[in-house]
Amino acid sequence: MQMQRTKAPHIAIAGAGIAGLSSAIALRKLGCNVVIFEAAPEIKPLGAGLVLAANAIKGLQRIGIADKVIPAGQALTRFSILTHEGRTLSQGDSEALNRRFGLSNFVIHRGDLHRILLEELNDVTLQTGKKATGVEQDTEGVTLHFQDNTRYKADYLIVADGVHSAIRQQLLPGSSPRYAGYTCWRAVVENPGIALSHATETWGPAGRMGIVPLRNQQIYWFLCVNAPQNSPEMKALKVADLYQRLRNYHAPVPQILEASSNDQLLWNDIVDVKPIRQYAFNRILLTGDAAHATTPNMGQGACQAIEDAAVLMDVWEKQAGESPEALFRTVEKRRLPRATMIVERSWQLGKIAQWEHPWLVTLRNGLLPFMPPSVNERQIKTLFEVDF
Repeated sequence: MQMQRTKAPHIAIAGAGIAGLSSAIALRKLGCNVVIFEAAPEIKPLGAGLVLAANAIKGLQRIGIADKVIPAGQALTRFSILTHEGRTLSQGDSEALNRRFGLSNFVIHRGDLHRILLEELNDVTLQTGKKATGVEQDTEGVTLHFQDNTRYKADYLIVADGVHSAIRQQLLPGSSPRYAGYTCWRAVVENPGIALSHATETWGPAGRMGIVPLRNQQIYWFLCVNAPQNSPEMKALKVADLYQRLRNYHAPVPQILEASSNDQLLWNDIVDVKPIRQYAFNRILLTGDAAHATTPNMGQGACQAIEDAAVLMDVWEKQAGESPEALFRTVEKRRLPRATMIVERSWQLGKIAQWEHPWLVTLRNGLLPFMPPSVNERQIKTLFEVDF
């Protein structure tokens, strides 16, 4: 059904993370009136390092802000997977990928990306301390309910309030987060004088350690360890404990942990949402982690949030004149298969990367170096090529 719009739609966005802010930028450029609600009491540049692949850079170009994001990060030359002794299992040439698909393996501090998105929306109303708890909708619009017992009425709602979204669980009661089986520590630290030219992941028996060089002589690292969910023992671990755990890993793993401090640590269990089958609910659209939260194993969480905004903008422009309800359904049709594929692949990759059984580890480490390049190329092509 087509309609003639007499006024700009008034759209509320629940969540001021990468998904919510990217969607807000796209909708503003489409002429919509936007207001953003964030659960946190204040906006802080939190987080650690973030890798944006070629599909995310194309998404940023589509919504018109790539030229502001790129100077704040840097491209890496390659990415390697290593054993805990330092033997190479797999290696990707980022420069070759750049020539074929556009800028990839681009790294940026999450706080820097968040700041740039906020600056693009400096004239948009953004209310903090507004945790969304539920929603009602009718033929006239939507009413968003908050934890502080207030409410807000708008024409439409973009739900971008993350993996623990109360609105998604209201709309789809069976869509609770699922634990991946491993917990994770992350930090951004000053480089203690280590020469780092590229990103690595080390797959070892005591945990999986990732190391990513950032701008301004900083290093982002993460460590994933198999553990029960909500483990008090894991929560209590400090940098010294992590160092003892990985002290026999290849350089510079121990050295980077030695250069870290407890106040730099971020810790959380890794969760995703088992793929759902619906993002569009009449006047409501789920986006980002609220729609398709994924484990971080493919580095696609933020990338898919940016893709959501790019596809929303693409659909809105190409199907101008249709109702937002119809546009939301088209966005769902375009995004569901791809986002589902990435969630499932990332889940499977995480299981393989976290293997601890000696026989399985020997099998994996023996086969991975002999993986035909064509297999990896097909996977990268599927991931980096977009439909906008």
